[in-house]
Amino acid sequence: MLARQRQSAILDRVRTAGGVRVGELAAAFGVSDMTIRRDLETLHERGLLAKVHGGATVTGAGSTDEPGFRAKSVRQLPEKEAIAARAAGLVRPGAAVALSAGTTTAALARRLVDVPGLTVVTNSLPAVEILHAGGRPDQTVILTGGVRTPSDALVGPLAVTAIRSLHLDLLFLGVHGISERAGFTTPNLMEAETDRALVAAADRLVVLADHTKWGTVGISSIVPLSSAHVLVSDDRLTPEARRLLSDEVGELMIVPAGPGRTADGGTTG
Repeated sequence: MLARQRQSAILDRVRTAGGVRVGELAAAFGVSDMTIRRDLETLHERGLLAKVHGGATVTGAGSTDEPGFRAKSVRQLPEKEAIAARAAGLVRPGAAVALSAGTTTAALARRLVDVPGLTVVTNSLPAVEILHAGGRPDQTVILTGGVRTPSDALVGPLAVTAIRSLHLDLLFLGVHGISERAGFTTPNLMEAETDRALVAAADRLVVLADHTKWGTVGISSIVPLSSAHVLVSDDRLTPEARRLLSDEVGELMIVPAGPGRTADGGTTG
């Protein structure tokens, strides 16, 4: 296959799936990871896709654009893992916690498998799969039900009704965007309503959001910044954003997102 033919096929895959990984493409086309990276760079320079850590996604996100779970799963992987690790430290054995949908909350679910006695309520299909695969008999996992979104969230009246009958210790909320004006936002109107029900059911709200969420605005606001008891983000969050968020949320936790990095964004060694 010629390079141009391969790049056309890669673009078709990105548009169909919303996102692709370098390793998957290399295996599919029988070429090296380096060849695929060059292809992605070429397509990125032509404005046909967006390069992300470990792969590529579609371009052109707007206030109503809702990337699929697969597309989001290849973005900011080190940041999401670091955020999830810090968030897991907030969970105590025997707690009743909720996980909203999202790739960062799914990363957290992988860490909660090791916490005994949890009751986990979620509207995230990937999170449920992860927790059930963990197979802990001392954990209770509750799936809300509802209508499935492109991001593998269950939303709508069924989900909201189920959530409103619950009382939870902690909610870990993944968001599409954060802004001073709009607060925490999502591109899906029904998901915003479902998320607000989760917020109302929980004693404490912990928002998990990497630095790319700052300045992004989805069409629907979930809650204002001041509703968050804790916001966990990574060390690539700008100083201006840190100052504003520190004034608005209860506590801003900044985590280093790569080897040799410190929580203030500097390096060690």
